[in-house]
Amino acid sequence: MEYTQQKIKPFLMFEGKAEEAMNYYLSVFEQGEIIAINRYGPNEPGTEGTISHAIFSLYGQVFMCMDSHIKHGFTFTASLSMYISCRTEQEIERIYEKLAQGGQVMMPLETYPFSPKFGWVADKYGVSWQLNLEKM
Repeated sequence: MEYTQQKIKPFLMFEGKAEEAMNYYLSVFEQGEIIAINRYGPNEPGTEGTISHAIFSLYGQVFMCMDSHIKHGFTFTASLSMYISCRTEQEIERIYEKLAQGGQVMMPLETYPFSPKFGWVADKYGVSWQLNLEKM
């Protein structure tokens, strides 16, 4: 699916860490790519070289991100999270371990009444991820 065809795309706003976070997510997930990057240039409102707008995909899901040049009194919240369906225990354990590193565990990776294996973390950038092992 071409990225322009997706009507709804998560948009992640950072303050100077957009490129770092995007590359981090590409290293965590096996299928991902950078689709486009636009950077702030000289005499533009953002710090030169940081991302004014970028598009990347993970498992075919398109995300957008940017470095806001305006300082905000807010960040990401766990009330909105990315939900990942994993097919194997190896996959869920690998992704969970990477996302939890330097982040916050909200629900440990365990068996729950609603799932054979589930975990919920906020990564080191504050983005919330729910990981679920699909029932076979």
